[in-house]
Amino acid sequence: MNEQARRRPSKPYRRPKKDPVRMLAFEALRAVDERAAYANLVLPPLLKKAREAGDFDNRDAALATELVYGTLRRQGTYDAIISACIDRPLRQVDPPVLDVLALGAHQLLGTRIPTHAAVSASVELARVVLGDGRAKFVNAVLRKISKDDLDTWVERVAPPYDDDAEDHLAVVHSHPRWIVSALWDALGGGRGGVEDLLEADNERPEVTLVARPGRVSAGELLDTLGEESGLPGRWSPYAVRLTEGGEPGAIDAVREGRAGVQDEGSQLVAVALANAPLEGTDARWLDGCAGPGGKAALLGALAAERGARLLASEKQPHRARLVERALAGNPGPYQVITADGTRPPWRPGVFDRVLVDVPCTGLGALRRRPEARWRRRPEDLEGFAPLQRSLLREALKAVRVGGVVGYATCSPHLAETRVVVEDVLKGRGGAAAEAEWIDARPLMPGVTALGDGPDVQLWPHVHGTDAMYLALLRRTA
Repeated sequence: MNEQARRRPSKPYRRPKKDPVRMLAFEALRAVDERAAYANLVLPPLLKKAREAGDFDNRDAALATELVYGTLRRQGTYDAIISACIDRPLRQVDPPVLDVLALGAHQLLGTRIPTHAAVSASVELARVVLGDGRAKFVNAVLRKISKDDLDTWVERVAPPYDDDAEDHLAVVHSHPRWIVSALWDALGGGRGGVEDLLEADNERPEVTLVARPGRVSAGELLDTLGEESGLPGRWSPYAVRLTEGGEPGAIDAVREGRAGVQDEGSQLVAVALANAPLEGTDARWLDGCAGPGGKAALLGALAAERGARLLASEKQPHRARLVERALAGNPGPYQVITADGTRPPWRPGVFDRVLVDVPCTGLGALRRRPEARWRRRPEDLEGFAPLQRSLLREALKAVRVGGVVGYATCSPHLAETRVVVEDVLKGRGGAAAEAEWIDARPLMPGVTALGDGPDVQLWPHVHGTDAMYLALLRRTA
């Protein structure tokens, strides 16, 4: 080194700038990865804290929300693209580095943020949370990604459809291959249907409210919200859809428990059970898997209109407390208990209507919980299977002869829906249940494309709801 070079002043160190929006998004993604948290539970308190600190306005909150959910929904696609831009297996990259890279990839390929801003903001984030050394790695990878748009990258990293249809769809639409296969089987259709469903899973879902009968009507909710903030539900007479940007917590009826946030498909399940034809008494209703309380609150209100009493049972104490909160103020009699529906404390044959919305993989709500698609494994089905069958068998024992049982899941996977019902009815793995199918389709009036029956499968891309499944059964002996 010559004398002139030795005397040249070095470039002064510049401290990285903290961007509160991207810092919050990174913090949320880390919680999802490290603590197996759900974004819909992690993000609201983080946003609230940022607002209270004066760091965020509504635009900042909207951007942070888009960065978190957009990154999680497209994680599979972005992982494939990032993998093509590095010289090591993806599993050898530290998870915090991957989170920063995925956030950057989403800004570059999934938003309208200008390229230079997306790269520079991501590199600044990397300097803050990873250090200068790894920030250089982030910079190099994102600059490679920025050279092409999303369509070009997808064409490059996804296998041709004709060579491997399921793997192609998995990369293009950012779903694990096994979920693509399961959804395709459940649809029973061609390529168009499954692609529409996978695309719908990557759309931001509407926020839908339920007006709880006897406490507020859908019309009253709409009048309160006004035309700019609320729209009627598509199918449920109790549904109100919030327009983009609507905040449920700011609505008096929601804060007071007269209304709640509930997907329209979930509402339809509760209403169908409540309206199933019944002979004889109609005084005692049971929600055997009541947590977190949305269906229980609607069932309780519907039961109160008829002078019936609801028993809401939930195994997990913390979820039972959520049920109590949802039912608080119900106009009719109800009781919430903490109990295991597979070992019930109630006597058999005492209820007129029973709902079991059983624990499942949740593949029908991937729009709302995009991280679930990366967490679930095919072997999870084997874990849920005995529980689902046991809950349905006990529900059929709990209802009186002539009474009605509703078996519901928020999963369209055949192993969690019709297969479970048929196994219980035919006695596979136990004594055959003395029950018969009820056609559920007429109990969802106005809802189109409900298939051949007698059970019902709702779909995000067809009905705009979560992929709720409902089978209605009448006990015969």
